[in-house]
Amino acid sequence: MSTICGANCENCNFKTMCGGCEATCGRPFGGTCVAAAYIKAGGKEQYAAFKAALLDEINALLNDNDLPPAKALYELPGAFVNLAYPLPSGKTAAFLDEQKVYLGAQIALADTGLCCGVVADTNFLLISTYSLNGADPELIAYKKR
Repeated sequence: MSTICGANCENCNFKTMCGGCEATCGRPFGGTCVAAAYIKAGGKEQYAAFKAALLDEINALLNDNDLPPAKALYELPGAFVNLAYPLPSGKTAAFLDEQKVYLGAQIALADTGLCCGVVADTNFLLISTYSLNGADPELIAYKKR
C-alpha cells in the first residue's frame, strides 16, 4: 500500500479497512488524515515541523498535569483511539471521528497499570488515562488549538 506520509502500513491492524492514502487522496478511512492533509498543503518538511511543535505543546500540557512526556507522535485511525468518556451526568461521550486519522501516542504510567493517551490534530489536543484495552477512560484535558 502506498502512503503520502511514508508510514509503514504492513504492520497496521486496520489495513484491511483502509483504502490506502494515495488511492483515496489522503482519506484512507473516508475522513481526513492530518498527515496527508498537511503534507499535501505544505510538504513533508513542514509536516515534520508541525509534528515537532505539536509534540512540544502536548508535552507542556502533560507536564502541567504531572504526566510523563510523549517521545513521538504516530498517525492513528480514529476508530483505534476513540474512547467513550464518562460525563458528570452519568452518560458517556466519544469525541473523535472514527473515519479520520489523528496524531497520538500512548505512555505507560509506571507501576499503575494505567496508560496515558494523547490524540491531536490541527484543531485540538486530548489527554486521557485508561487501563488495559482502553477500559475505564478518564478525560484529563481537552484543549482547542
